[in-house]
Amino acid sequence: MANFSAADVKRLRDLSGAGMMDCKNALVESDGNIDEAIEFLRKKGVKDAGKRADRTAANGLVTSQLDGTGAGVLIELNCETDFVAKNEQFQELAAKIAQAAIDHKVADRLALLTAEAADGKSVELLIEEASSAIKEKIELGRYARLEGGYVTTYLHRTDRDLPPTLGVLVQLDSANEAVAKDLAQQIAASPSTQYVTRDEVPADVVEKERRIAEEITRSEGKPEQAVPKIVEGRLGAFFKDIVLTEQASVKDPKQSIKSVLAAGKVNVLAFARFRVGQA
Repeated sequence: MANFSAADVKRLRDLSGAGMMDCKNALVESDGNIDEAIEFLRKKGVKDAGKRADRTAANGLVTSQLDGTGAGVLIELNCETDFVAKNEQFQELAAKIAQAAIDHKVADRLALLTAEAADGKSVELLIEEASSAIKEKIELGRYARLEGGYVTTYLHRTDRDLPPTLGVLVQLDSANEAVAKDLAQQIAASPSTQYVTRDEVPADVVEKERRIAEEITRSEGKPEQAVPKIVEGRLGAFFKDIVLTEQASVKDPKQSIKSVLAAGKVNVLAFARFRVGQA
């Protein structure tokens, strides 16, 4: 048995930028000798792994998985080029990660990396193996899980030749498939939406926006007595931009999201929205 420890694997990974399995195999071949392991990696063509580690993974896909209608996950998986995003192996990797997240009821991104996938390997190891095989940097991006009430998802392709790059996860307090679908598409079409209700917007964010509105209004030379009303109007427009329940429906602009919810007798509990390449 080769004479090396987990610390040796980590050291070799830090030195070479290669994946975990590549490092383990190299240490086995070199009987634990770090220098010989590095030489082995270079001979095997893994030396470009270090370069991959410094590159930017700004492409990729968004995928989701539901556990019935009571829970769901939304996952962003990143790569360097849209060519790899089209790769079947890359898309299968995303599906395995999503399934592992559902199977283990993973709460956050870090826990997902250590979760075991169906083939007995950790998500982190699956990503490293795929990165090594495809020869491109692959990394787990954002992750969200919603559970309770009624959960649904919506994935959108911005290019028919690419996998979905925009995804939404929506949680209602009770089942209403039609309303949930409309809300998911509303959120997908409204990139500025960050909050469900006005009350969720942090006080410091509101005060900053109010201060800016006041400065703009006064710089325009508006009468002082008219400033408060104009500022409130501008704050209202700000809330309509970032608060879901303040918006008009994109499906029917004559109808508000509040009225859509009232008609459906449901409330929104939470949502998540990921688009590849956007924070």
